[in-house]
Amino acid sequence: MYILLTGLSYRTAPVEVREKLALCTHDLKEAYTCLKNEEGIEGVVILSTCNRMEIYATTRDLDKARERVYAFLAAYSGIKREELKPYLYDLSCYDAIYHLFKVASGLDSMVLGETQILGQVKEAYMRAKEEGATEGVINTLFQKALYVGKRVRTETMIDQHPVSVSYAAVELARSILGTLNGRTVMLIGAGEMSELAAYYLLQNGASSVIVSNRSYENALKLAAKFNGQAVRFDEIENYLLVVDIVISCTAAQHYVMRRDNCYKALQNRGGKKIIMIDIAVPRDIDPELGEIEGVFIYDIDDLKDVIDGSYLARQKAAKQAQKIIDEEMKIFNDWLSCLYVVPVIKALRSWGEEIKQKEITRAFNRLGNLSEREKKIIISMANSIVNQLLHFPIVNLKEMALCHNEGHLYAEVVKKLFSLHIDEGEGIYDDFEVGN
Repeated sequence: MYILLTGLSYRTAPVEVREKLALCTHDLKEAYTCLKNEEGIEGVVILSTCNRMEIYATTRDLDKARERVYAFLAAYSGIKREELKPYLYDLSCYDAIYHLFKVASGLDSMVLGETQILGQVKEAYMRAKEEGATEGVINTLFQKALYVGKRVRTETMIDQHPVSVSYAAVELARSILGTLNGRTVMLIGAGEMSELAAYYLLQNGASSVIVSNRSYENALKLAAKFNGQAVRFDEIENYLLVVDIVISCTAAQHYVMRRDNCYKALQNRGGKKIIMIDIAVPRDIDPELGEIEGVFIYDIDDLKDVIDGSYLARQKAAKQAQKIIDEEMKIFNDWLSCLYVVPVIKALRSWGEEIKQKEITRAFNRLGNLSEREKKIIISMANSIVNQLLHFPIVNLKEMALCHNEGHLYAEVVKKLFSLHIDEGEGIYDDFEVGN
């Protein structure tokens, strides 16, 4: 069984591309239905966040599975495969595992060590299980990744400083305006990222928070937490005349702030500066609104340039985290490598046993009447020959599995050399512990 990862992130693709691959709840269900029924894909987990869209799959045929995933991504995004491919990274086996462990630990995030990604990995895994899209290897992989992410945070304290995409958005606003003291802020969306943004804004001097959301009840709940004001979604335009900062993060699949519902209010500000930070993917704010005098729009990619005040501390913690990941990679890779070779070793032994029994029977038939002592000598000799012939191939195969990152390749070579039949239904997941 091989592990395959195909995806893109803020490192490889701009928001204009990422938003075309963002999956809402309904899309996820359809995506799992499509992918789990594809020939060549045994199990699959889709990790879709603001900053990344990654598909993890287990397969017995890497080329076939990779082809199916590429076809799905092209079809869903509406981007031609040759145009999409430059934005994608394509990892397998050891590299795919290593990447997931880094993601879960927050080492691949836009904001180093961010806290939200571990919950997003868990949510993605649980959703895949609910959809019946996982199997033994991918279950163990994601359980291990969650364990690694928790261990990194517990032992390195990398997430102790309040840094997240929401925090970075607030820092961006402060760097542009100089100070947030006395500023009025409007949050579009009432989810976790909006709540974090409200917390950081008030910590940094904002005087009032206005919250708007499709669900007015949710807007009321969030506003109440910060003694703010909730407004209905269709009233946003009225408040654009008085706010200094807008931070938008909804799950909408289209612009929620557009020319037809915001242009007039923004134009009537008379050039007074307003900062609009769009941290949603797909984007919430139509970039064309930035053409209005005094309107400055920033999207999630602009947060790359925000200076993280705890960057050096997190860099130190990241080095500790790297050591933890390396340790856990060794444990998991040993398990996975053995997973590849155990069925091959069992099949090799069965192959030797079958030949031995066939030749013993043949010898007995040719030799006629033999005493029990003579039969035991022949059987002992046959056992010895087979055991000696298989000893070094088995010992070396185990060693290759544990000492190299490509143990699966050696297993495949032995399979082909001896034309072995592997029972794919063997219960091999219980033979080894991953070490959680």
